[in-house]
Formats: sequence, structure tokens, C-alpha cells
Amino acid sequence: MIGEQEQSSTDVREEVFVVVIVMVTGATDADVERVVKELEQRGYGAHVSKGVEKTIIGAIGIKDPAEKERIAAQLQSLPIVERVVPIMRPFKLVSREWQPETTVIDVGTCKIGSRQVCVMAGPCSVESREQIIETAKAVKAAGATVLRGGAFKPRTSPYDFQGLGEEALKYLKEATEVTGLPVITEVMDVRDVELVAEHAAIFQIGTRNMQNYNLLREVGRTRTPVFLKRGMSATIEEWLKAAEYIMSEGNHQVMLCERGIRTFETAYRNSLDLNAVPTVKKLTHLPILVDPSQGTGWRDMVLPMSLAAIAAGADGLEIEVHPHPERALSDAQQQITPAEFEKLMNALRPLVEAVGRTL
Repeated sequence: MIGEQEQSSTDVREEVFVVVIVMVTGATDADVERVVKELEQRGYGAHVSKGVEKTIIGAIGIKDPAEKERIAAQLQSLPIVERVVPIMRPFKLVSREWQPETTVIDVGTCKIGSRQVCVMAGPCSVESREQIIETAKAVKAAGATVLRGGAFKPRTSPYDFQGLGEEALKYLKEATEVTGLPVITEVMDVRDVELVAEHAAIFQIGTRNMQNYNLLREVGRTRTPVFLKRGMSATIEEWLKAAEYIMSEGNHQVMLCERGIRTFETAYRNSLDLNAVPTVKKLTHLPILVDPSQGTGWRDMVLPMSLAAIAAGADGLEIEVHPHPERALSDAQQQITPAEFEKLMNALRPLVEAVGRTL
């Protein structure tokens, strides 16, 4: 299925070359504008990224390999350009070559991708107004910076609880008003993007929709941050290509989430691939978070794998918390109680400090 989808996408879209123009240290705004105009006059898009020391410009839309070489040679001859780097990877905008510095996404009081470790917590599914308000108050008191909660739930069986839909979105919005916590919730359908954007601060794209290309493009046309979970059978390259779909539409506020992959092991629900954290950090500038709840499927594994994720370099966590997990309508076995979440946060603090970060 994955191979077929990629093949059809390749058949429809021509290969596009991207080159990164690194400006000399001290380049002025006028210098940058000169290069941008040069690219635009040739019919190419230009994206400017200003770092602490360097400004880089990405040239997008080059389809002829020979033209790519000509542009690179001409720009390289300019005294205001330090170097021109063609991006050879199949993912362009997502790559470290495109943007050497890690992207930082502001959501509420959290700067995701900075030294701050962001913890998103809340129930797998919003089941009632009382449940989500109680949970929101508890996770905020323990130190969470974002409230998670499923309004629309993609389930393997059509007979399982599918979420409360728009009613749940209203409860989530009220929880934000009560606690001040911004909300992350899953969007499953292109028809719901506008509705979810009215109630949530972050779109979550779940594992089953990682390769729903129409949905990726639709959230890419917004400016709402996107939390892209890895497909349960996806390689890292396929995952980063999915992020490229979002960014290619103009939305560069993308963060990645490792949530476990399907392997031959049956002792736990999924195999949490913590190798992905340093690998992704090497390949891309996008922040990466870890979901130890979905990643393991067992509540007693959430705390140790949360610690392991931060030690591996994750920029944050997404954790399922329910006031009464034994009565949860979905994923009861992997949700922890507010008391257990407080214990987890207390265990995280010395580790976060030890790796030079803050909560």
C-alpha cells in the first residue's frame, strides 16, 4: 500500500529541485532582497530563514537539473553569497540542509523545540465535560503545558467508541478557558479542519492518517501548528516525506511524534523506537516528541519510557491521563491517573535538569 501510494504520487508530480543559498555573515536586508528578487524573476519561490548568525534562502520550484546547476553557479559568484547547497534528500523543506537551526514553535507558554521540554497530557478520549475539566486542572497542577484530548477517535473496530465529536471540542475549549492550557486534538477529515481550528491550538495527525495526503495538504494550508505522528508501519523517510507534504503547502509549524511502530513483538502493544529521536534530530530541524502511552500500550511502562525519551533527546512528551482509567472508553490499559502523572513529572525534573533543559 505504501509503495503504491508513493508511486502514484511520483507519477503525478515532477521532481522538484531545491537549493539553499547561505548568505555571508553580515548580509543586509537589502542583500537578501536582491537574491529573493533574482529568484522570483526566474519564476521560483523563495523562503527566507534568519538564524542567529546566518540568513539562508531556499529556492523552490526548479524542475530542470541543468537550470539548477546554472542558478547555483550564478548565485555562488555573488560576493554576498557564502555558498549554495543543493538538497539531495527526497525531503527538502524538512531537512537540516534547508534549515540548520531547530524550529521552535510557540504554543501557549511552551516553546517546542527550545531548551524547554513540553509535556502534553490528558485523556485518550473526551468522554464528558466533567472528565476533561477535572483532568485539565490536575495535569496543569502537575506541570503539563498542553492539554490533550480526543474529540474524533479513529478506531480499528467500527463498534468501538468513536469520540463525542463537536461536543467534545466545546468541552476542550471550555477546559482552556478554565485552566489556560492550549489544546491538542486529532483532526481526521479535511471537512473538519476549520472546525477543529476554532477550538484547538494544535492539529494532531494520528498514525492512521500519516499518509492521508489530502488531509496533510489541507492542514498545510493553515497556520495552525501540526503534530504529526509516525505511521505504525512507516519508515523514518516516509514519515519525513509526510511532513514535507504539510510544509510544501506553506505551514512550517510542524512537529513530529514517535508513537511506536508495529513489529513482531507481542509483549507490548507497539515497539517504541527511541532510535528515531537522535536519527530525526540529525536529519531534520523539526522538533520531535514521544508518546510513551501509545508507544508501549501499558501504563506501568509510561514512566520509564518517558525518562528514556528525554534522555534520548526528545523535545517533549504526550501522555494519556484519565481520572479513572479502569472506566475509560478507549485505551484503558495505557492511561495513567493524575496521581501517577504527578509522580512522573516529579521524576522528570532532575533528569531534565541533568540534560541541560527545563520543564
